[in-house]
Amino acid sequence: MKKITVKIDGMMCGMCEAHICDTIRKVYPDAKKVKASKNTGEATFLREDGADDEKLAKAIAETGYTFVSMSAEEYKKHGFFG
Repeated sequence: MKKITVKIDGMMCGMCEAHICDTIRKVYPDAKKVKASKNTGEATFLREDGADDEKLAKAIAETGYTFVSMSAEEYKKHGFFG
């Protein structure tokens, strides 16, 4: 499982965060734990495979926001059974 972090410019409110989350879910229907934060200017999600930054950048640009960068790292589950 990979944790993907996307840097995005232009998020100003909660609706902006919702638009980004919806866009990520549309591009990657199998994405899990999709979150966006206007305060950090980032969106994160989990996915079994990596993500195509060009595909995601295009979808984000179409919603009116600016894709800055994307990074991926291995995700390890935390908790009682993880």
